[in-house]
Amino acid sequence: MITPKHDNYLVRATAFDGKVRALAVNSTEAVRELARLQSTAPAASAALGRVATAALLLGSTLKKESHLVTVQVRGGGPVGTVLASANGRGEVRALVGNPRPAVPEMVDGKLNVPGVVGSTGRLTVIKDLGLREPYNSTVELVSGEIGRDFAYYFARSEQIPSAVGLGVFVDATGQVEAAGGYIIQLLGGLSDDEVETIEREVAALPHPTTMIRAGETPEDILTRVFHGSFRVLENTPVRFHCPCTRDRAERALILLGPAEIDAIMAQQAQRGHSDVTCEFCGANYRFTLDQLAALKN
Repeated sequence: MITPKHDNYLVRATAFDGKVRALAVNSTEAVRELARLQSTAPAASAALGRVATAALLLGSTLKKESHLVTVQVRGGGPVGTVLASANGRGEVRALVGNPRPAVPEMVDGKLNVPGVVGSTGRLTVIKDLGLREPYNSTVELVSGEIGRDFAYYFARSEQIPSAVGLGVFVDATGQVEAAGGYIIQLLGGLSDDEVETIEREVAALPHPTTMIRAGETPEDILTRVFHGSFRVLENTPVRFHCPCTRDRAERALILLGPAEIDAIMAQQAQRGHSDVTCEFCGANYRFTLDQLAALKN
């Protein structure tokens, strides 16, 4: 097998004179780090990675780097909520409610993503565009496979016909070996023949992780669809990044109010301190009782 390239980056492109939006990403290292931080079992790693990869692809469509997209998948399955946030800089963080659900890891030779996610819940996309209120859209899940669910989201919520491929390959040791995906969107104005051509080429694509494990780049994936007839608009490195800081932990405590801080101080009186731990990255911020008391003022 060809040694995989794990250069994590996302390509944003157009084709057919701007009538098609094309996105492709290798998110292997970012997803590997997310799985490590969340201590996920293989099927949960796949669910986490697919949602995080989708968030990265959505984040690349934001107009400003500071804008943020958050994806929540609540399918009623034993993994609980799968949540991922990404921005226009290619930074992503994600978490799962239950990282090691007690379900079969494999079904029919594939990671059991629908089994851990479930298929009777909702997919919610929240876009923080710097306005007074974030944009919020929710659709029902149709499969729990994540890729098909996002294709349904685009068709139902944004009225954009889209092909979505998302994948995570976990090796025999439980480590993420490859992760990535693509979104091909038909923006309008295409002839029936052009639509049929695109649909045929997308249908012929191998699984995203098959291509990534073979060493193919995001550009290679798009070349399979458009045979080189596309224009790259942007090439963005992607990585795990958590923006948590001690200042943010302090603000979170302040928002609880003096009464809740008093309750925390009473509970932690013998220890002499209280810890605030970030659910995304595991960073720990310790506050002494005196520091907690100061936050009430």
